Amino acid sequence: MQTPARSTPCAQCSAPLGPDERVCPMCRALQPARDPFVAGAVLPHATGRLVLDARIGEGGMGVVWRAWRFHAPGTPGADRPEVVALKVLRPSAMRQTAVRDLFLREAEAMRRLSHPNVVAFHDLFEADGALVLALEYVDGETLEAVVARHRARGRLAGAGGLPCMPFLRAWFYFQQLLGALAAIHALGIVHRDVKPSNVLIRRDGVVKLADFGIVRFAGRPSSAATAALELGTGAYMSPEQVLSRPIDARSDLYGAATVLYEMLSGRTPFDAERGEFLVRKDQVDATPPPIRTAVPEAPFVLDALFARALAKDPAARFESAVEMGDAFRIGLGLPETPEWQAQSDLARVAQTLLVPAARGAPDGAHQKLATLREFVAHGYKTKRLSAV
Repeated sequence: MQTPARSTPCAQCSAPLGPDERVCPMCRALQPARDPFVAGAVLPHATGRLVLDARIGEGGMGVVWRAWRFHAPGTPGADRPEVVALKVLRPSAMRQTAVRDLFLREAEAMRRLSHPNVVAFHDLFEADGALVLALEYVDGETLEAVVARHRARGRLAGAGGLPCMPFLRAWFYFQQLLGALAAIHALGIVHRDVKPSNVLIRRDGVVKLADFGIVRFAGRPSSAATAALELGTGAYMSPEQVLSRPIDARSDLYGAATVLYEMLSGRTPFDAERGEFLVRKDQVDATPPPIRTAVPEAPFVLDALFARALAKDPAARFESAVEMGDAFRIGLGLPETPEWQAQSDLARVAQTLLVPAARGAPDGAHQKLATLREFVAHGYKTKRLSAV
């Protein structure tokens, strides 16, 4: 939904100016550069107002803000302001059709999703000439930061300790990531950028998959313009992605397996410090070193599981996130938990909602989804992390 753009007074004569006017039509004075998105700025919204608090991220296309959402008086939640994340696409980026299309595609993907392990969508609107995507604010840190901390501990422990995370903790995070992937794949969405910095860990241990900026929808090819911007991160890219070949859910599973490899060993299969070009070349040509070269304590079966998960040919990999999760869970000798079973059920029931309207979705599908979401969220939230 669009909101009216606010006028700004001319710096010299105070005549009202539009958001894109850089020369005053009255006095012809050149206006100083301005950024309407600053801490304390108030953005009008259909449901009330948003107050920017602090920058929490920044990239070439835009900025991510933490903000407070105040609902209009008399509406539900008016007495309880909530914190949200605002992803703001810069006005200069909005003028690039390909960038704008990617941003709108991200918003569409987020709108489709409702899963305990995926950052929730709130709204898409326009303010001060910029597109703004309002999302769930995750109070925590990235998996990248968590891995770095465990890797540092491993180095301090020396030869007698694990190089990174304990198996049980890695599985605790990994099963939630796979649950998110199972759900988005069931809805025909491929994330295309699965990596630790796009996995957020809430303070209570709940995992949230984020950043759907280069997603691909099944059956909807990219335009030539957006294809040039759809780049992943070399250390986590599948061979077919490096080669710009058709991709599907198995490309995400390759990235997820790389994330697990790093959680256990403290490094990605192909050394990212060698440079992006050489890493991408390795993804296509080189064989990943067995996990046991870095983690001798790992069961022998994990070498075989990673060999399959990181196979160059997508046809040789696991077919689904649930299948891959079951294989690694059994390989690690871990029992099936109610939360993991619910992840599988969530993906299966979500897929039934894609049944064409003429045939109709099964009775009670929406209610069952709501129950499963609540069960998964509660299960991971209440699990004691100290036990893993």
